[in-house]
Amino acid sequence: MDIHEYQAKEILRDNGIPVPPGRVTKDPNDAVNIAKDYGDTVVVKAQVHSGGRGKAGGVKLAGTSDEVFAAADQILGLTISGHTVKEVLITPAEDIDSEAYLGILIDRESQSPVVMVCSEGGVDIEEVAEKSPESIKKLIVDPRQGLLHHQAYGLAGALYNDPSLVKQATVIIKQLYQAFVTSGASMIEINPLISTPTGEVKAIDAKMSVDNSELFKYPSIEAYRDVASEPWAETMAREAGLSYVKLDGNVGCCVNGAGLAMATMDLVKYYGGEPANFLDIGGSSNPQKVVTALQIITSDPNVEVILFNIFGGITRCDDVAKGIIEALGQLEIEAPIIIRLTGTNEEEGLKILSAEGMSAFTSMDEVVEKAVSETSN
Repeated sequence: MDIHEYQAKEILRDNGIPVPPGRVTKDPNDAVNIAKDYGDTVVVKAQVHSGGRGKAGGVKLAGTSDEVFAAADQILGLTISGHTVKEVLITPAEDIDSEAYLGILIDRESQSPVVMVCSEGGVDIEEVAEKSPESIKKLIVDPRQGLLHHQAYGLAGALYNDPSLVKQATVIIKQLYQAFVTSGASMIEINPLISTPTGEVKAIDAKMSVDNSELFKYPSIEAYRDVASEPWAETMAREAGLSYVKLDGNVGCCVNGAGLAMATMDLVKYYGGEPANFLDIGGSSNPQKVVTALQIITSDPNVEVILFNIFGGITRCDDVAKGIIEALGQLEIEAPIIIRLTGTNEEEGLKILSAEGMSAFTSMDEVVEKAVSETSN
């Protein structure tokens, strides 16, 4: 789950990190009133779950009431990476002496948090990693010990030479790690972390993603969820108890069990196809889940074929078959549906399909190869 910049900043403030004040609004007139509290120049910033806001015209400086109104009016309703801007953050402009990058994410290989710092901030860290990877310093943290003071100090020293700035940055790095481990975050970053001409270190932008599987532990974080900003398909899947991740291929996959779903996607690629999604209907024997799954899959215009790979254990093959037939009666499905049913109530499921003129495979290789052959790859 992604959260908005202003929400991420609230979390940083709660952990003691210096963050400039700011308020959000949906109204350009209200933006003008807010700006009056923040000095001569403010920044008007789009609040969307997307990077590249500045390049897309979603961040503007404004020095007069007319400029604030115009900036807010232009940004509200703007579309950035497919997301429509519905709120703007008004925050005072800062005098900047230097910009740095500070981020924490999960290193999958070590299964541990990794802290990253770079003296080049305010730019896309992926571009920096590609052009000058040596400028990024990384530290893998032992989660049993946490981030130690001398480790944070070493990272801060990679950003600044001034002892005062190093001292402030050391504290901020430790505070950011605390925010990371106490919020279920999978990624949290400050970009840029600035130093000012008066010798202060501040976080003037923040980005944060939270592991969905951790949200039950942190209801205060889950309260930040902006359903309207999330893809419709992901919201529908979550509400139906389905595990869904959209991908870029054209083979829609509906599978029971995460392991089988991963193996199915691997096999799709093995036979030359590209999966359009990960979708696990779980162990439920509810035909409505299958109907919902097909609604989600068919909402993707890239899907050319729909592949069912069902290995019935708790999931009953006859219930899956019923769900497929119900969906065909309710939805306009143009893509061919290629099915594998094996396991619990397999014979009953095959009879249900046969009565509607449909058939199913029992071999996983055969069903995947057939599905891929139906695409334009």
